[in-house]
Amino acid sequence: SSDEVSLEQESEDDTHSSHSSLDKQTHHRANTTMHVCWHRNTSVSMLDHSVAVENQLSGYLLRKFKNSNGWQKLWVVFTNFCLFFYKTHQDDYPLASLPLLGYIASMPTDTDHIHKDYVFKLQFKSHVYFFRAESEYTFERWMEVIKSAASSPGRLIHLSQKDTWLG
Repeated sequence: SSDEVSLEQESEDDTHSSHSSLDKQTHHRANTTMHVCWHRNTSVSMLDHSVAVENQLSGYLLRKFKNSNGWQKLWVVFTNFCLFFYKTHQDDYPLASLPLLGYIASMPTDTDHIHKDYVFKLQFKSHVYFFRAESEYTFERWMEVIKSAASSPGRLIHLSQKDTWLG
């Protein structure tokens, strides 16, 4: 009986410690990539999916730091309604990812105080990100694929599968 108690405690401790370390490592990601994509992808029609597959894109973008005027250069891959961020184009694993379903892509406003060319803003509720392309051509291309991913499935999010084929 005392053996059972120690095994139980051991297993609880293991579960607790692995759970809390998992929380620390993936808390932010769990609320973005796994959680949001998993739930929102259930509402994406085959048509939207095929558009997203056609609109894959990769290239360097500059991401604005939240609390400073600095920008970080990242290799960005757009696929399956998500942006994946890498330090360089040679890296195998992304530093982070951002699911775009529900996000709105727009130009920065005067109140954003961004005074650079080729900048676009991604916003979902209180989450706001700014990205800067290296040329007008790459800016236009990123805007095209992001708007197709962010707005197209987002409009269908509350419709049933049957309704998505009517439009």
